[in-house]
Amino acid sequence: MKETINVTDYANLITKALPKGILLNTRAEKFNSMVIGWGHLGTLWGKPTFHVYVRQGRFTRKQLDAAGEFTISVPLEGPDARIGKVCGWQSGYDIDKVTEAGLELVEPSVIATPGIRQYPLTLECRILYAQEQDLSRIPEDIRAKMYPQDVDGRYPMANRDAHTMYVGEIVDAYIIR
Repeated sequence: MKETINVTDYANLITKALPKGILLNTRAEKFNSMVIGWGHLGTLWGKPTFHVYVRQGRFTRKQLDAAGEFTISVPLEGPDARIGKVCGWQSGYDIDKVTEAGLELVEPSVIATPGIRQYPLTLECRILYAQEQDLSRIPEDIRAKMYPQDVDGRYPMANRDAHTMYVGEIVDAYIIR
């Protein structure tokens, strides 16, 4: 069962959960879930939106570009350590995260990308806009810390790749019960 919510009623919970790790889910060639700690919940062009940032070399970026949509899954309590380890440190290029992390997928209401039962607060989003970062416009201290050019691009927590920002219109929001 899904309980429809007004996303603004949960804005505080979502923004507090984000730096601890929430899930960005995609489904194009296969379902994939990635832990994210950066994002924005807000309003853009008169629409409720969630903005996500994905490094350019990630499997998730390929999926977002192909599908044009995503779901955000937020735990109502703390994040699950097993899910965080698999979805935060492994690549969808290499493994099936549904099997490896024991994810229980829940069919979406409006789009084609499922939510995850273990992280029940779900935002279904259609991509309205995407923009690649221009690293030369980022302050040097942030660029040196977040985009070190001497780190292998496959390393999951710090690499040289810039991010692409995706603005997703929230087309449905609910809690999986």
